[in-house]
Order: sequence, then structure tokens, then C-alpha cells
Amino acid sequence: MTGAIARLRARRGHPEEGSITLFVAVAMVCVFLVIALVVDGGGKLRALNHAQASAQEAARAGADTVNTGQAISGDGITIDREAAQRAATAYLAHAGVTGTVSWGGDGSIVVDVTEIYTPVSWPGTAAVTGHASAKLIVQGG
Repeated sequence: MTGAIARLRARRGHPEEGSITLFVAVAMVCVFLVIALVVDGGGKLRALNHAQASAQEAARAGADTVNTGQAISGDGITIDREAAQRAATAYLAHAGVTGTVSWGGDGSIVVDVTEIYTPVSWPGTAAVTGHASAKLIVQGG
């Protein structure tokens, strides 16, 4: 009798056959999704950091342009706005980003940068922005 049961089981197969294959397939898809999220999240953070750093450096470059004519004559130390605009715009072009340069109400130079990030794991693009301002502070004696 036991021989007949063994032959019957061998012919039917085991009811859980193939279940580990399905588990591995689902687990691998989940692992690849997590890896894609980590890679794209890191890439977006890198793009955001680059946009912010570019805005900060462009604002500093603009704030460093002192009106030398006034400074030499003793009429005060101020920013040459045209030179500051050119310096900030030139820095943005050198950094390979697009942005705008404007002036704040307190005389500070304001730079806004937009950078486009293209994800690896999904189609489309994502825009990240950086914002910075700088003001010339003079300490005299």
C-alpha cells in the first residue's frame, strides 16, 4: 500500500512546488526598486547641492565687485551693480547652470538657480532649485 501512495504522490507532484521561485522573483523586483530609489534619490540630492552651491558662489562673485572709483576717491565702498550682474551671470555660465540675478531691497545680490535632473529609473526630468543672496559688508577702522 505504501508503494502505491508513493507512486501517486510522485505523479501528482508536491503542492508547494515552485513557490520559492515566485518568492525570489518578487523579492528581486523589490530589491531592484529600492536600489533605483537610492540611486535616483542620491542623484537628485547631488543636483540640488550643485544648484545651491552654484547660487551661493555666484552671489559671492557678484558681491565681491566693489566700485573701485568710489573706494579710491574715499566716497565709500559700494558694489558696482553692473559688474556684479556680469560676474554672477558669468559664474552661472561657467558652472553650467541657468539662473537669474536680481537685487534685494537691502542692497544684496540675489541669485536663483534652476537645474534639471534626469532620473535613471523612470522617464522624465525633475527640476531642482538653489537660492542665495550676498551683501557687501564693510568693516573699517
